[in-house]
Amino acid sequence: MPVFRNARAASLPAKLSRSWLLASAVDEKNFAPALASEADSVIFDMEAAVPEDGKDEARDRVVEALSTGMTAWVRVNGKDTEHWAKDLAALSKAPGLRGVMLAMTEKPEQVTHTAMRLRAGTPVLALIESAIGIENATQIALAPGTFRLAFGVNDFRKDTGISEDPMALAYARSRLVIASRVGELPGAIDGPSGGLSGAELAEACEVTHKMGMTGKLLLSPDQAVDINKGLAPQEDEISWAHDLLEAHAKGAKVGDGSYLPRLARAKKIADLADSYGLWNA
Repeated sequence: MPVFRNARAASLPAKLSRSWLLASAVDEKNFAPALASEADSVIFDMEAAVPEDGKDEARDRVVEALSTGMTAWVRVNGKDTEHWAKDLAALSKAPGLRGVMLAMTEKPEQVTHTAMRLRAGTPVLALIESAIGIENATQIALAPGTFRLAFGVNDFRKDTGISEDPMALAYARSRLVIASRVGELPGAIDGPSGGLSGAELAEACEVTHKMGMTGKLLLSPDQAVDINKGLAPQEDEISWAHDLLEAHAKGAKVGDGSYLPRLARAKKIADLADSYGLWNA
């Protein structure tokens, strides 16, 4: 039976998606709960969540789901694996495919070659998980076909030996944020915070927000609401934007040189809050 995205998430452009839920393709039973969740975007995961001997079956499950009413993104296997070409050949015919996340992206041509094997216009989300990927982030962001950059924190830490401390990861996160801006892409997507909830998850989202990233991967549907809240304009920001825009509409005088940048920020907050259903809440 077809399963459709919840109405709010279905109407939200992927460039504004805050929560990106990874649903393992090991079992098709994982798909429906993910698609019914509050996650802005859902990714059927055929890569890290699937053992080597289960890749073909997982691919068949995903294609079947995307051919019978479901719509989702799909994480495909890396360009240097034997599964990459098979994944793309199968997904190129799936009507419900919204885009792909390319695992282990390290070079710009990997994104371009991936996009060329899919239907024209299919967006590719480049998942950067290594030191080489971080070093080449700007070139990857500028590559034809790249839609957004995402940070594979766990594999990056395994590759480099860096700890999970936010300060230790600040350079890598900054590189993705700056590369995204240079490439004129939507904001970069942070890695998952597995097992966290409540105040701890809110703190992790605050780190993401402060670093300039605008999305976050998650592994559990239970985290979606808190991540959406943590990466949306906050109440004090919305109140400030309301006041400034109202004063401007009433003819407030342009003060010092900071006025126009503050006005632009207020308009951006207003647009985001409106997209997320918060402006007139």
